[in-house]
Amino acid sequence: MRLLRDLGPIAVRKVFGTEIVTVGGADLVAELSDDTRFAKHVALPLRALRRIVGDALFTAENDEPNWQLAHDILAPAFTREAMRGYHPIMLEVARELLARWDAAAEHAQRVDVTADMTRLTMETIGRAGFGYRFASFERDRPHPFVTAMTRTLRYATFSAIPRLAPVRRVVAGSARQHRADVATMERIVDEVVQARRSGAAPDAADLLGLMLRTAHPETGRRLDPVNIRQQVITFMIAGHETTSGALSFALYYLTRDPQALARAQAEVDALWGKADDPEPAFSDIPKLRYVRAALDEALRLWPTAPGYLRAARSDTVLGGRYRMNQGDWVGVLLPLLHRDPLV
Repeated sequence: MRLLRDLGPIAVRKVFGTEIVTVGGADLVAELSDDTRFAKHVALPLRALRRIVGDALFTAENDEPNWQLAHDILAPAFTREAMRGYHPIMLEVARELLARWDAAAEHAQRVDVTADMTRLTMETIGRAGFGYRFASFERDRPHPFVTAMTRTLRYATFSAIPRLAPVRRVVAGSARQHRADVATMERIVDEVVQARRSGAAPDAADLLGLMLRTAHPETGRRLDPVNIRQQVITFMIAGHETTSGALSFALYYLTRDPQALARAQAEVDALWGKADDPEPAFSDIPKLRYVRAALDEALRLWPTAPGYLRAARSDTVLGGRYRMNQGDWVGVLLPLLHRDPLV
């Protein structure tokens, strides 16, 4: 970010022999968001991650049919009514987090906020998305899926640049360890799917239920078992890690600003601060205007998915000055975009 501030809203650098074009200016990012000229691009760490999750939603190429198939099948899981159904589960998991923190407070013990946010989101996506309990708050150490996933993501990141192979072994383990981590993730996801198939709620309208029983309304196609496994792993990675990071940063920034923290607390207390108040209802959530603003500002200051890639659909000129050939790609650096002085 410091380098790009000096170089300008667009910069070209070579990192270990790989040429990387990065954009941080709002006007250029607006152009890159034009889907008629630019498209999603899968490269660098995403390419390495693709070897693990294949053509799941996050890593699918634009022309691969499984992206549209999964998108259309899973869209109902993200409606307002679906969120209303997840609300009791989220309350249940939040209570487990607070019980853990209350117990720590009684013994004057510190808590690891980021680790507990990971437990919170891991348990939430497991129960709300797949009807599966990971017992995250009953463990002193991270769930084996989290341990395997963390190493796998590190391995994928360092695999994107071959010259970093020696560093990769130090920070992410050997190739044998990587294969074992992937096998662990796949085994746990297979257990989640099997638990649903043989469980008491096989027709639940969550992510896993939709994938297992829903056919595309137009083509009649279904997701195959391998792709279902890949989609579950993708949701576990993208669905819980980014959210835990967002919550951790929001809490961090609130504790750095006593006035903002007091205002957020006052808003929550106004809704649920009395001993005889009912439990938080789904309809109460939109009333948390300042809390939502604090979350949005934390995401502006430090987005937990800090960038994405866009590729030119055809030869074009970006910003009226920068020529791009078909297939050329650029990275959008969100923390820099979010600090663009022009906006």
